[in-house]
Amino acid sequence: MTPANAITLTRVLATPFLVALILSEEAGWGLVGFWTVLAISDVFDGWLARRHGATRSGAFLDPLADKIVVLAAMAALVSVGRLWWLPVVVMGLREVAISAYRSYVGRRGVSVPARPLAKAKTWAQAITVFVALVPAEGRGFDVALAALVWVAVALTLVTGSQYLWDGRRVIHEL
Repeated sequence: MTPANAITLTRVLATPFLVALILSEEAGWGLVGFWTVLAISDVFDGWLARRHGATRSGAFLDPLADKIVVLAAMAALVSVGRLWWLPVVVMGLREVAISAYRSYVGRRGVSVPARPLAKAKTWAQAITVFVALVPAEGRGFDVALAALVWVAVALTLVTGSQYLWDGRRVIHEL
């Protein structure tokens, strides 16, 4: 258990609390702050991993934690009517499919590392959640939220196709 992995695990363990706060619809700006800490902790655990040495478990757990935290928050936001279900389902299906794909090709000795655009995708999703969490009196920009959601979807689909392209060597061997 490295410090980076401890932060990653803490993010996953904090997810049920995040969902409960979203579903309560009463958390307000405190919830926005909690989300911000969770999102920024992803940067911090990456920094720690680079500084102290990345581990195989961390390389697997960190992106998984990102998906768990973001998709759980988005699903809760759909439940309370702040996000539309279709883009969240599209992003969720892509995340599950690509995670399974990367695991599959990884067992065959092919590493499919994240490209820089994948980081942009993660941040687009995180910013979408942030904006959706802003209390109604502070929002007033539902068009911007809708645009952010679809930018996140586009980046999610583009990066998914990049993973498939990068792992095509395995597909040709089948």
